[in-house]
Amino acid sequence: MMQLDYLLSFSLVAFIFSVFTLCLQYKHLLGALLSLEAMTLSLFVGVFSVSSTCNVEGFMCLILITLGACEASLGLAVLVSLIRTHGNDYVFNFSLHKC
Repeated sequence: MMQLDYLLSFSLVAFIFSVFTLCLQYKHLLGALLSLEAMTLSLFVGVFSVSSTCNVEGFMCLILITLGACEASLGLAVLVSLIRTHGNDYVFNFSLHKC
């Protein structure tokens, strides 16, 4: 029980740090995608620890990790597409006026 409390607090701290990192990412799109993946993984650890504490089956954890994998593959596809069209992944080169 005590170990799960530490796991939940670690998940909360990791989520806060990943949100803070996402706010500071202003140069490369890959860094923003990595911080989004860190947020997804920290949410997975938090949901897993809560479901283990409440003796609930882990279907929600399975759905969350599946959505995280889909988010990662979609983000990498967008990154490859942007690198092919623009030549780099700098955030300041992207604007709505070029669409």
